[in-house]
Amino acid sequence: MTTVTTPQLTAELREQMHQFYRHLHAHPELSMQEHNTAQLLEDKLGELGVEHFRCGGTGVVGVLRNGNGPTVGFRADTDGLPLAEDTGVDYASTATGRLEDGTKVPVMHGCGHDMHMAVLLTTAQLLTEARDAWAGTVVLIFQPGEETAAGAIAMLEDALWTKAPVPEVIFGQHVMPSRAGTISYSAGDATALADSWRVTLHGRGAHASQPQDATDPIVLGAHIITRIQTIVSREIDPHRAAVVTVGTFRGGLKENIIPASAEFTLNVRTLDPAVRDHVLAALRRIITAEATASGAPEPTIEVLSTFPRNYNDPDATAALIEHFQRGLGEQNVVEVKPLMGSEDFGALATAIGVPSVFWMFGGHDQATLDGEGPVPVNHSPFFAPAIEPTMSTGVQAALTAILSRVGR
Repeated sequence: MTTVTTPQLTAELREQMHQFYRHLHAHPELSMQEHNTAQLLEDKLGELGVEHFRCGGTGVVGVLRNGNGPTVGFRADTDGLPLAEDTGVDYASTATGRLEDGTKVPVMHGCGHDMHMAVLLTTAQLLTEARDAWAGTVVLIFQPGEETAAGAIAMLEDALWTKAPVPEVIFGQHVMPSRAGTISYSAGDATALADSWRVTLHGRGAHASQPQDATDPIVLGAHIITRIQTIVSREIDPHRAAVVTVGTFRGGLKENIIPASAEFTLNVRTLDPAVRDHVLAALRRIITAEATASGAPEPTIEVLSTFPRNYNDPDATAALIEHFQRGLGEQNVVEVKPLMGSEDFGALATAIGVPSVFWMFGGHDQATLDGEGPVPVNHSPFFAPAIEPTMSTGVQAALTAILSRVGR
């Protein structure tokens, strides 16, 4: 009878994982600029003897082969945020980077991508050390540019699924500000579709005392921004989720000058592709109509980003949740409503027509959740997940998902 070695997260390996996580946290890089991070991941995969290649610029893909069997994919994202860290941890980031326009900004791993990388790399090491426990191929996808929705597309356009074995399912996970040691999931839509635009309003400048000689883009913008809020309240069925947010508005340099142009950016979140189409069409209709009503030229609309659907295949999700419940306990595996946050993870599976499953694992201890003041959330300068039991739970979940398909 063959004895199967069960992968075990030893105290030594757990400490290595923690150290790697702290290093990643202290050295974040902006989206699609993850050059040092990619090199570090390549070095680590090389040390494990895992074949790997670059994809999508700063993306790294590892292919862990272990005989005949199913092929599964698992994704971890790698980019940081233009955010000044204020967590107070001794491994806090002091890194800086430059945006596409050259602006120097602080950089922080404020969304947990550092934890995702360290967890997946540790999972890969466990698989290499317990090869008799599984058979098949695991594709390890370290994806750049998740925050800007550029990374998954870049990898796909760089022929990811020609260079790597095509999996039968792709898994992914994300740390969230819920109780550490727990898993949450949605069957069906996991996260929201998202669209971001920059809208430039064109007018005619003049002195503030001579408005008759101007076409005021600020007044035009005020009407547009007010009117587009009626899309959700008056055009969308209340049972179907949609959010329209204007995040910035810029126009003018002095109080007594009517400017020639103004600019605002907006963000749309939806769960249903049909609702998305309706909202985007309504936005264009209102923006154009309000410009006509003001006697202004047609505004310029620039698409900044588009996040795809992130859909959890119901059958694949149900099968995986049974494994999670057995390993973590039913009380620690909770079904939740879809998140209105967005992810480009779903594009990786949609491109090849295979199912995917994406879940969340908790990152805060009970003291943090019960403390005074708001709980630090993703994209907050105060977001510092509890290292344990968060990371061990992440490894257990990743290993469980992978072995549910390739385990012996």
